[in-house]
Amino acid sequence: MSTAEIGLIGLGTMGAALALNIADNGFDIAVWNRTSAKTDAFHEGAGDLARRITPTQTLEAFVAAIKSPRAIILMVPAGQPVDDQIAALRPLLDADDLIIDAGNANFHDTNRRSAEAGDLPFLGIGVSGGEEGARFGPSIMGGGKRESWDRVEHILTAIAAKHKGISCATWMGEQGAGHFVKAVHNGIEYADMQMIAEVYGIMRDGLAMTSDAIAETFANWDNGALRSYLIEISGKVAATQDPATGRPMLDVIVDAAGQKGTGRWTVIEAQHLAAPIPAIEAAVVARNLSSQREARAAAEVLFGSAPHHIAHDVLPLSTIEDALIAGKILCYAQGFDMIAKASDAFDWALPLPAIAEVWREGCIIRSAMLDDMATALRENPERNLMMAPRFADTLKQTHGALRQVVAQAALHGLALPALSSGLAYFDAMRTGRGTANMIQGQRDFFGAHGFARIDGGSGHHGPWAA
Repeated sequence: MSTAEIGLIGLGTMGAALALNIADNGFDIAVWNRTSAKTDAFHEGAGDLARRITPTQTLEAFVAAIKSPRAIILMVPAGQPVDDQIAALRPLLDADDLIIDAGNANFHDTNRRSAEAGDLPFLGIGVSGGEEGARFGPSIMGGGKRESWDRVEHILTAIAAKHKGISCATWMGEQGAGHFVKAVHNGIEYADMQMIAEVYGIMRDGLAMTSDAIAETFANWDNGALRSYLIEISGKVAATQDPATGRPMLDVIVDAAGQKGTGRWTVIEAQHLAAPIPAIEAAVVARNLSSQREARAAAEVLFGSAPHHIAHDVLPLSTIEDALIAGKILCYAQGFDMIAKASDAFDWALPLPAIAEVWREGCIIRSAMLDDMATALRENPERNLMMAPRFADTLKQTHGALRQVVAQAALHGLALPALSSGLAYFDAMRTGRGTANMIQGQRDFFGAHGFARIDGGSGHHGPWAA
């Protein structure tokens, strides 16, 4: 019998957690996985929720188990596997059955799949929050036709995280809008994590603090303006001991950061949009550089290590905290500016205030600042977030600390790519007359590209043209 209200394909870590979340919120769900043994094991381990889960062994049985018109979530790896799964599924579906790609898709792929679907219902939704979020309430960013979103909104809002009773699930716009917003979310996540890692490095190498002291510092910061999921877990990571050696866990973890590509996608798209996101770009570069461990070790032997020690009175923890506050504001400002540019470029009308609200709970970058960011964006979505009164006042109070931290780190050989890039962005943005006039002069000299004059008109050339 067709009893399930929704179906889900792909019972990996995220898919299994999301299926349990759906069942836990009172919806009957059919599931299918390419490996039948995984389907059986998932159902057997579902406990009391198993009664709401229909395991199936074939695609045909899976489709038959879902009430018509059907809604089917794909939780398979991004790229060709999604196309292959859609191709296998479409012949079994009716014209009004809805396919929902909830994986980490590149939004360009989602745009293409939306176009290929034509009148057939299709959604691409970004889901953030990791395994815990998927199981107990993620942040959900929807993209596709509004009528398709409306069909499953009651399920998606029910399973999403809640902030003061408000669901963190929203329709973002047509085609790949949801996956685009998720990509920018991940770019901000990269930068946020990198800046935290940078101040961890200052405390560990510059101030010679123990892991316990670093953990306590993060825990204290989590009670103030920096309160966020990433600060919270950074404190917990720093406080953890390795069961095998008894040493701090951080001391036995290799310093090479992995990535799945979404940060790179964000940086590449930012270049196409001419959207300046230097802190995010620096974070992606830092991850790439972290993998070059042998080269870094050889360079340390060749050039020697810098004298890292910084006196606590030269760089107190309160100054580092303020620097991180400034860096965080600038990072989010860059991300939202990129979203605004994409909204115009793709004619999406992306709802910036709603995006900030969706990110308040469930997702990795959830932060106490997002409430004020949502308010600022609602007041004026066209204004750069760093210029909103609430954040402008904070930056006036904290950019000096960011400058001190970056300067001391440079003097003592501590690399701060994301924080340094954030400071450069701030200084460039507050400079009314920059130095690009020199670049335009150079371009005109060697290529006769022309320039605009400050006293009016464009297409001018310098006397060197003669």
